[in-house]
Formats: sequence, C-alpha cells, structure tokens
Amino acid sequence: MASIDTLKTRRELTVGDKTYVYYSLAAAEDAGLSGISNLPVSMKVLLENLLRNEDGVSVGEDDLKAVAAWLDNKGAKEHEISFRPARVLMQDFTGVPAVVDLAAMRDAMTKLGANPEKINPLNPVDLVIDHSVMVDYFGNAKAFGENVEREYERNIERYRFLRWGSSAFNNFRVVPPGTGICHQVNLEYLAQTVWTNDVDGGTVAYPDTVVGTDSHTTMINGLSVLGWGVGGIEAEAAMLGQPIPMLIPEVIGFKLTGAMPEGATATDLVLTVTQMLRKKGVVGKFVEFFGPGLAKMTLEDQATIANMAPEYGATCGFFPITRATIDYLAATGRDADRVALVEAYAKAQGMWREGDEPDPVFTDTLELDLSSVVPSLAGPKRPQDRVLLTTAATEFKDALAKDFGKADSISQRVPVAGEKFDVGHGDVVIAAITSCTNTSNPSVLIAAGLVAKKAVEKGLKVKPWVKTSLAPGSQVVTDYLKSAGLTKSLDALGFNLVGYGCTTCIGNSGPLPEAISEAVQQGDLVACSVLSGNRNFEGRVNPDVRANYLASPPLVVAYALAGSMQIDLTTEPLGEGKDGQPVYLKDIWPTNEEIATLQRKHVTDKMFATRYADVFKGDKAWQGIKVAGGQTYAWDVGSTYVQNPPYFEGMSMEPDAITDIIEARVLGVFGDSITTDHISPAGSIKLTSPAGEYLRERQVPQTDFNSYGARRGNHEVMMRGTFANIRIRNKLTPEIEGGVTKHFPTGEVMSIYDAAMRYQAEGRPLVVFAGKEYGTGSSRDWAAKGTKLLGVRAVIAESFERIHRSNLVGMGVLPLQFTQEGWQKLGLTGEEIVSIRGLQDLSPRKQLTVELYRAGDGRVARFPVRCRIDTPTELEYFKNGGVLNYVLRNLASQDA
Repeated sequence: MASIDTLKTRRELTVGDKTYVYYSLAAAEDAGLSGISNLPVSMKVLLENLLRNEDGVSVGEDDLKAVAAWLDNKGAKEHEISFRPARVLMQDFTGVPAVVDLAAMRDAMTKLGANPEKINPLNPVDLVIDHSVMVDYFGNAKAFGENVEREYERNIERYRFLRWGSSAFNNFRVVPPGTGICHQVNLEYLAQTVWTNDVDGGTVAYPDTVVGTDSHTTMINGLSVLGWGVGGIEAEAAMLGQPIPMLIPEVIGFKLTGAMPEGATATDLVLTVTQMLRKKGVVGKFVEFFGPGLAKMTLEDQATIANMAPEYGATCGFFPITRATIDYLAATGRDADRVALVEAYAKAQGMWREGDEPDPVFTDTLELDLSSVVPSLAGPKRPQDRVLLTTAATEFKDALAKDFGKADSISQRVPVAGEKFDVGHGDVVIAAITSCTNTSNPSVLIAAGLVAKKAVEKGLKVKPWVKTSLAPGSQVVTDYLKSAGLTKSLDALGFNLVGYGCTTCIGNSGPLPEAISEAVQQGDLVACSVLSGNRNFEGRVNPDVRANYLASPPLVVAYALAGSMQIDLTTEPLGEGKDGQPVYLKDIWPTNEEIATLQRKHVTDKMFATRYADVFKGDKAWQGIKVAGGQTYAWDVGSTYVQNPPYFEGMSMEPDAITDIIEARVLGVFGDSITTDHISPAGSIKLTSPAGEYLRERQVPQTDFNSYGARRGNHEVMMRGTFANIRIRNKLTPEIEGGVTKHFPTGEVMSIYDAAMRYQAEGRPLVVFAGKEYGTGSSRDWAAKGTKLLGVRAVIAESFERIHRSNLVGMGVLPLQFTQEGWQKLGLTGEEIVSIRGLQDLSPRKQLTVELYRAGDGRVARFPVRCRIDTPTELEYFKNGGVLNYVLRNLASQDA
C-alpha cells in the first residue's frame, strides 16, 4: 500500500534509462522537518521508512515530527515508532523453529475457522543453512566431504521440513547446506544497499533494511544496510507484515581517524572497538561510524566491525554509503543498474559521505586513532575482554590461578594414551579459522595463508594435540586461497576445509580425539581454543575446553604452531625450523603490502558471479530430498527433530485476562552476564541430561544426538535443554555446576527441567532471579520459549540485553528490572514464595512491587521493580500471551 504522504515527499529519480519513485528527505525538510539533513545516516534510514509507510495508523505525522525533534533531544525523549524492514534473514538453527511456528499457526488458523494461507510471508525471507555442519572429521583432504555426508545423515528430517517450507510458503527461499554462512552470503550476494519494489504501477526505491534471526545480522551494516538481530518470534511477525515496534534510539557516533599500522589486522581493530564500546555502554543504542579514518578502510573491514555489534552491545554498528560501498557492490558482481541506483539514491537522499561534510549530530561520541591498534585476542570467557598479544601468556597464567583455581598446578602435564606427547593447562586443543566475522574478509584469510606458507617453508609443524579446521563463510574464499597458491600450505598444517558454515563458533567443533579428551578430563585441565570467531562464552565451543580466545586467522595458525597459551608469541619461538634454528612469529608474519597485493590479484568479480549463479540449487543430496505435504504440514509424531509446538493449543479469538502472579516458587537465581547460551545452549546434548534421556527413550543412540541447535524444531528437547548449559551456576545449588536446582519445600536437588515439571504438577507459577546483562549473546528465541514452557511467568534481573528482553515479552513472560539493589541483598535461599500484584492494570515501564514470603520465619520482604515492557505495542503482545498469538488473532479476525 502506498504512503498517504502527508508531507508530499514523493519524487522521481531517473538513473540511466530507468525512473524510480522515492520519498525525498530533502522534500520532508522543506515541508517542515527542519534540520533533518544533519541527522545521522542511520536515523535518515528510519525516517525514510516512516515516510514511505505512513498509513495514519501505525505511522502518523507525529512520528515524523518525533524524528525531527531528535536533533534537540538526541534520543532522550521516549517515542515509539513502527519499523518495517525490507526483508528477513534466517539461519537454520533459528529458521527451523520459525518455520515450525508458521506451520503451527496454519493449523491454528484452521481450528479458528480461518484461511490457513493467510499465514504467508509478505516480505522476502532468505534462510541459509549454515549452522548444522559439525567438525567430526578434520586434518585431511576428505574432511569436507565426510562432514557434509554426516550432516545430511543427522539432519535429513530438518532438511525435508525446510524443503516443504520453501514450496509451501511464498516469498521464502532456502540456501542449501554447504554454500556458506548467512551473513557472508548476505554481504556478498543478497544485500543490495538500495531495495526496489513495484507499488501501484511505479518502481519504488528505498534503503535496503533487514532483520535477522541471528544476532550478527548487524554485519550488513558495513554495506550501509540498516539491520539487526531479533528473536525468531519477532522475525516471524515481521515476515507476516507486522511492524517492529521500537523506541527512537540514541545514536553514538564513533569517529575513526588515522590508518591501521603495519602488522595489525581487522580482527585486532574490532576487538579494540568492542572493548571501547562495552566500556562506554551502548546497549539498546545505535552506533554509527564516521570520520576521515573511513577512507583508509576496506568495506570488508567495515563489515568485520559491524558484525560484532552484539558483542559491544549495540543494536547496530552502521557505516554510511561511500565510494567503498560502490566499489564493493561492483566487485562482488551486483547488477550494474543497481550499483548506479545506489550511488544516485544515496546522493539524492543525503546518505552519501565523501569525508569533507560536516559531522552529523549524535547523542554522544567517542574516537579511535586507527594507528593505535595493536595485535590482540579476547578471552578467556567474554568477547569484550581484550588481551594484548604481548601480555596474553601472562594474563592467561593469571586467569589460570584466579579464575580457574589452578595456581598450584600451572605446569601440570598429563600423558596422552597411545601417543608420544602429553597435554597440560593452556594447551591449544582447538585452532579454528571460522565464523562470519573474519572469513568474509580476504585480508585476514590471505594473511593466514601466508603465515602457513612461510611456516611450511621453514619446516614448522602444528603441535599434535591441536584440532585444526578451516570453515569459511563462502565458497569464494577457497577459490581465492587456491588461486593465490595458499591452499596447499594451509592443508599441510592441517587447516583443511571442513565445511562452509559456522562450525566451532556456534559450538559445532565436534569431539576432540578420544585420547586427548580423556587426558583433559583426567587431569581436570584448562584446555584452550583459539578461534577467529565472535563468541567465546564458557561451555559454548567444546565441553572439554574451558578457556576460549578470539583471534585473527593468522594468529589462529600461529597458536596452532605454538600449541599453548602459556607461550609468549612475541618473545618465544613458535618452534624449531628444519635448519635447527628457532622460528619466531615475526619471521613468518606477512607485511600489509604482501597481503594487499595478493588480494588485488586473486579476489575477482568472476569468482562471486560464478559461485552465486545457482546459489539456491544445492548439491545432489539436497536436490534428491523428496518433498511431501501441501499447505499444512503432515506432522510425524515419531520425529525427534520436528514437532507441533503447544503455543496455540486451546487458543480462542479473545485472550484471557492477565492475572497476578501469586505464591510463585523460585526456579533459579543466577549471577551477572548470563548468556542465551547459558539459558538455551546450542551445543552437544549430554547423555545423562533430561534431553539426553528423552532421546534415549526414543531409541536415538548418543552418536545421533546431534546438538540442541539442530533440534530446535522439537519443543520437547528444547524445554529439557533450558538452563541446561554445563557451565551455568544456580545460586540455589552453588556447589554444583550445570542446570540443577533445589525443589521446595522438599529441598531435593534435581534438574531444572524436572523441578519445573514438578512445580507445574503442583500448580505453582515460577520466577527467575538474575544479575546484570541477563540474556546477553545470541538472538536465541528458545531462551524465551523454553523459559515460557517451563512455567516461568517473570524474570527479575538487574538489567537485560536488548533482544532477550524483547523475546521474553514476545513469549508472554514478564521482564522486571530491579530499581535499587539486586537480589544479592535479599539473601535468597529458594524457599521464598513470590507474589507480584497489579498486573491487570499494567502499563509500559510501570513500577511494581515484588513480595517475598519466607515460610521458615514468617517474614515478608518487599522491593520495587520496573516493568520492562517498554512500549504500548509490546503491552498488546503481552496481553495476548505473545506476539505470535497477537498476529494470529489479527489475521483470523480479518478472515472472519
């Protein structure tokens, strides 16, 4: 539907022989939105979105004026707007449950007497299967083929379901396994920077915008596409035409000056930026980069920085359109007419930056001189904890003593059965070149190849306890590495191709060799991984690995050669060369010019055009999957991968009234920085866990357990996996690591799932207490879905990460934030009975009172909390029991 265009901003733009309609920001400024040419570019994108979608209901003239007023209040004044992204991006871990939900909604529409075909994406949706390949095989030429074969064996039920979805739903495309990582495919192919759509006989041009079911959707901000990660439930609503409610954000300007020094990489830069912005505090805010330093950066460097916005806490990390944007679009084979449109549109809308314009108005700013960036890692547990390469060995030893309690055994070694080597604390047992953050950047991949080449020439070898892998995000990567003559050297060091996908970064590192795993466990060793990823939370990468470090791809190769985090790579040798002399990192580190020369010569537009020509076709295994079913899915009750979820059972056209939370029990009490990995792990399923028991009862052997991430289409598995991370600590059972709690009043210690089921049988609602930054990390909707299905009605925390707070509301779980001190001052034991009243009269950000009753002494404590339902639209979602229920009722009522 065309905009009602109150300000009369509709204009035409002719580019070459084509004419486009667009909604002019200059015309809006002339019509009374004074000064908007001084807005940050990201805010201009939001304003254009409102102008183009003005309907007098979800978007009105007051919203347009509120954006203009931002120049004065800079985001301090809260105002809700409705954002409509151009498209939706999914990966398969989050995409499968989203399609499951859509299939369940079609069933629910049928039961409500409405047309099930109403459940259809109205916006383009692309799902890239990239999260399912595991590193079962490595270190040889057969690894890739064997891992792909194993991937199909494990996931055929899921893939059959996705093939059904791609035929049953409109506007829904699936990029098959073995193609690449969704964010790199988005960067190299899907994104257009300026989108077009035919409306009322004209072709409308507008900024490409996207929301994705993966938190690193922000990577595309590097290509000037405004986008961010949302939970699957929010993405599903967007697919079905529901606008995304958001408060007009604060925008932090990040000024870049200078140029990168010799020897520093884009990874070192992004880890520096991440540390600075975490310290600044940008959760829920936009970050926009500007300044003369942009002219000294490649588009791929920008994408690397944008990718890690979730790690620095921002909603997005946006870069404006510059000459680098145009050059990249052309170099990656985008249509010439589209490239011309991007430049003309950006200049017409004031979204183009040459570098000599006045700086935009920002809420606040900070600055980095690129020449100050030095080689760095981040770890051992959080991506914002940057460690200088020069002090990495010393700081690891400090962490070994303080964080891991190994002060008395730093030099401990354990023999590996059947081998002529031993392993000890700090040994690097996984070295993985992986993840969208870095494998989309040719400079760091070529640097890794050059380090490998020089190492092989000098006779160096990887230590025998290191599991090595190369898992790029695009087939183009292996093309240019081969063209540059670097593949043989990487292979010689064991960095053979293992798959095109996320692998180690998502927790699909695969098992360590059995003898090494046994030695690590026998000695209770703090083994390490070094990966070129973006996430290093405890318990994520591998169950045998407790310290995880993020590093650039060339440093991953270097640490594989050194074999230990206890070695100082800047002063100690990596090993002995074939001439008997020590070889140091500086001896094999390439120059910036060496890297740039190979990149210019071997990364070609022809590679991109060839690889993406049939991106949706897939290999023979994909093409051979038989698709059955029509508009509604034929659920297989025997499937352990895909089941009809219970969210819409017994749903009527009118939602039930909200009731107060009375006499709830405490399911868990957690500390600070509880991640969505802690709440809903993606990695391996323990044999003795509730999920493992469920699978064993259904005759699934442990070798076919796969991962929690792969089984997100089955709520029975995911409920049992909620709070089941092997490293989570519940303060009700402080002496036990893992997903356990204490049931009251019996005092029995049991799994959190078993306790929740017992409380449900007793008719008890549940609450969870947590510290700061609750729900940080991946945009994992199952962290909210699982919480809901366990019977938790409220989560009371000191602060929430943006996406998880939204997901809780989207599932009808109440997020409450302490207004004073956190739970530590309450002396919680778990025996407390919790009541929260006044929910019938709930309003956004309302202050409520939590009442704690202790049966042991009869005492009652009360403390204030803030309701973190932030907007009127979110309140409607909550009243309906969740956003999908809200959308379902709306669509069914239209069909009545």
